[in-house]
Amino acid sequence: MANDIKTKKDKKQEEEYVRQTGSLKERLGRVKTTRWCRFGAVALIYVLWTIWMGNPWLLLGLLLLGDIYLTQFLPWGAWKGLENKTLRTIMSWVDAIVYALVLVYFLFLFVGQNYQIPSSSLEKSLLTGDYLWVNKVTYGPRVPQTPLHFPLAQNTLPILGCKSYIEHPQLEYHRLKGLRNVERMDIVVFNFPAGDTVALNMPNPDYYTSCFELGRDVVHSDKARFGEIIYRPVDRRDNYVKRCLGLPGETLQIKGGIVYINGKAVPQPKNVQYKYFVETDGTQIGDDLFEEMGVSVEDREHAIDMYGNIIPNVYALPLTGEMLTSLKAKPWVKNVMRVQPDSRDALLTYPVGHDYGWTHADYGPIWIPKKGVKINLTLQNLPLYERCIRNYEGNDLKVEGNQIVINGQPATSYTFKMDYYWMQGDNRDNSLDSRYWGFVPEDHIVGTPSIILISFDKDHSVLNGGIRWDRIFKLPNPDKK
Repeated sequence: MANDIKTKKDKKQEEEYVRQTGSLKERLGRVKTTRWCRFGAVALIYVLWTIWMGNPWLLLGLLLLGDIYLTQFLPWGAWKGLENKTLRTIMSWVDAIVYALVLVYFLFLFVGQNYQIPSSSLEKSLLTGDYLWVNKVTYGPRVPQTPLHFPLAQNTLPILGCKSYIEHPQLEYHRLKGLRNVERMDIVVFNFPAGDTVALNMPNPDYYTSCFELGRDVVHSDKARFGEIIYRPVDRRDNYVKRCLGLPGETLQIKGGIVYINGKAVPQPKNVQYKYFVETDGTQIGDDLFEEMGVSVEDREHAIDMYGNIIPNVYALPLTGEMLTSLKAKPWVKNVMRVQPDSRDALLTYPVGHDYGWTHADYGPIWIPKKGVKINLTLQNLPLYERCIRNYEGNDLKVEGNQIVINGQPATSYTFKMDYYWMQGDNRDNSLDSRYWGFVPEDHIVGTPSIILISFDKDHSVLNGGIRWDRIFKLPNPDKK
């Protein structure tokens, strides 16, 4: 029996040796039909992908595929001939893991990926704990600008806490052909535009708002509070999800929370929410009542006066129109009043630190930049477009006296190189969006959610309503017909 086993092992090693020796003609002649079929299928997919990429140099990769599947001048499967069974098993796992990671890498880059809703900015359209499949084909996937990164982590490796990417090389922005452009009312996943610079211990509010409120020196010097200050490439910035309300070349204005485009009101999503002060007759709203009203734990707040004290029997709650009607009918509700922005809001709205007299509820008018369109630049409108010109389109911009200087030349106008979009949350009074950090450049667009994979309610345990079964495989954007 032992001799038989030895004979089989020797025969297997001999076959492996023969398969990896000989001339090109001899190697091709020994390839089985099934392996030719596998190579043909993979090669066809690769050629179609190369055509999509629009880069004929990528066809050189067929030589590598041919060697992997056919000729094997490189010993891709040499580990299969190892005598040590344990080592052979380990190498088989390594081989499978590497293959899976490469497959996942291409799937996440060019097809889509899963994404979790982390906050309530889109409630009740999307809920905190929704896991979405984000389709990258619709708008066309981006060719990776930071190609050397771990495919399962956006910017930080779990447990280790270190960067999940290598910053160099950095490739120029290029987007493959998609099915259509971003449209109004689309729910869009994108890289956070103000996430180019990050204080690691305090990612929210963003670095620039923190610098404005506390001072740049404070943010950079207090490492214990703010952590290391780092730069992140475009495609490694945190993913955000909002609804697109403004398109390139349009003029947007917000009046009383209602968005107007070119002077015409935009229809509101069915589940749009606004924040209201709710005064009770002394009835305390407990967890059961909040559950009945449909208010998540994250949004359950007491009203606060100007000194930071809790106002008895008054709550500040985001409500949909349906929730508002239901609440007003409660016998213990004395008064319901829409919350108005406070005086600080004018300085914290985009552009931060420049008081145009705008708040998140009454904002603009503001023109959204469009690729190829030239605008007149003045000291008055420069703050609106400064980040676009400098941070997103890579120009050296300065103000010398009363003169705007771009790339060393005096400038009275500027022609934009990219399209930009205006993104807002449906939870209108509880969403950090374009009203606070401005336009979203086209090179930051990731994709659009196509389906809710599963939904977890973080306010409940898994065995006690923690899984929202009624949301599984539902469309994430019923407002978009």
